[in-house]
Amino acid sequence: MRARIWIALAVLLSAAVLVAGGYFRADKAARFMADFVAHNVCIRTFVSGLDADANFAAITDIPSVRPWRYVMSYRVDQTAKVVETSIMGLVHGQATFRQGFGCTLRLGSKPPYLLRSDLDALRIPTSPPLLPEIAPPAVVETPDAALATALDHAFEEPAGEVSRRTKAVVVVHNGRVIAERYAPGVGVDTQLLGFSLSKSVVNALIGILQQKKLIDPAMAAPISRWQGASDPRRAITIEHLMRMTSGLALDETFLGFDEASRMYLDEDMTRYAAKARLIAPPGTRWHYSSGSYQLLAGIIRDTVGGPEQTLAFAWRELFNPLGMRHVTLEFDAFGTLQGASNMLASARDWARLGMLYLSNGQVGGMRLFSEDWVNFSATATLNTDYGAGLWTNRSTAKGAEKRIRQGIPRDAFFATGFLDQRIAIIPSRNVVIVRLGDSTGPSGGGVERLISEVLSTIKE
Repeated sequence: MRARIWIALAVLLSAAVLVAGGYFRADKAARFMADFVAHNVCIRTFVSGLDADANFAAITDIPSVRPWRYVMSYRVDQTAKVVETSIMGLVHGQATFRQGFGCTLRLGSKPPYLLRSDLDALRIPTSPPLLPEIAPPAVVETPDAALATALDHAFEEPAGEVSRRTKAVVVVHNGRVIAERYAPGVGVDTQLLGFSLSKSVVNALIGILQQKKLIDPAMAAPISRWQGASDPRRAITIEHLMRMTSGLALDETFLGFDEASRMYLDEDMTRYAAKARLIAPPGTRWHYSSGSYQLLAGIIRDTVGGPEQTLAFAWRELFNPLGMRHVTLEFDAFGTLQGASNMLASARDWARLGMLYLSNGQVGGMRLFSEDWVNFSATATLNTDYGAGLWTNRSTAKGAEKRIRQGIPRDAFFATGFLDQRIAIIPSRNVVIVRLGDSTGPSGGGVERLISEVLSTIKE
């Protein structure tokens, strides 16, 4: 108990020093952490159906959140479906669940925009899914001992840690699930948070809009506040945003002090991101930036006509054709898709998304986006192993070379999310591997080992 008190005092003292510095806002950092925990406990409890105490323990074990947990409490109202957090009674977060739409934060005095969409109607496809069924209703158990062992390793905790917290693994080969496993309380239909896997959904939606000739990555980003004759941000293209080379001051650290974190405290996240100043010429500097994908979400909204139209477009053009049935898209308080994070889907549905890329954008004889779009998305940006919404082994950067040494082929590319969410797409082996969990320790989720071991068991 005494140690916790000293940690709490250290957090508050650090906050005071940061405030004194003038640039950092400790109150904003505390509010971000309170909101982040409230939102995550809310969606995991009411969307995923997982235990609230376990959710709180896992979320507050994230290294950047961990110092705050000693001064944070939380409460779940199961009747109203509200989660509230408090940091020493001074800073509060609140998230409210709405069936089918996830959880919305209370950010100001105005109520958030609530989509008026009929989700049940949107989920009824006008024609059968283009992607054939990938698995029977029951969990697919593998008879292959080596493959089963690879899954065993994915669910094992490192020595002395409880930090991997793998929730689901799905392995697809030649269009069928050949093995899958789930943690207790998780099943084939359980929707799990993908964090930045959501960026691959934004990539897919833009790819579909490009196929329909409504968007071109080379075009200037159609953001109205950048259109002044003397505004240097006019030079930013959609491709710059997709590759995170816009040059905007939207670098991400997930400490609560960065602009990307503060974006989540604004009712209109896209508007907030669009205010960012230019700190480098577009196309010359890469830094990971969720703000870039929130700007892309705003562009999707404006292109298709609004919030309800965005949701309808996603179901009509992407989810229904792929047979994705267990999906939740979250929108901010202004009614814009949260394009950087916060989509939930079952592990099988995340795998279906991966299969769209594995098939070069064509399913059931229909092309959703072009093969060129897949190559564009998996082509490395500058001197990194990041493409355009996807990470890639098609690079000489350290990350790619390390994965290749671990046995993952050069042509592989990945949707990747916080806490080691992964969709691995390996064209040369006709394989998609999905791993979901809450990995907070230094050893991560063991995803590279999982992929390598799975591939070693699959014969051509």
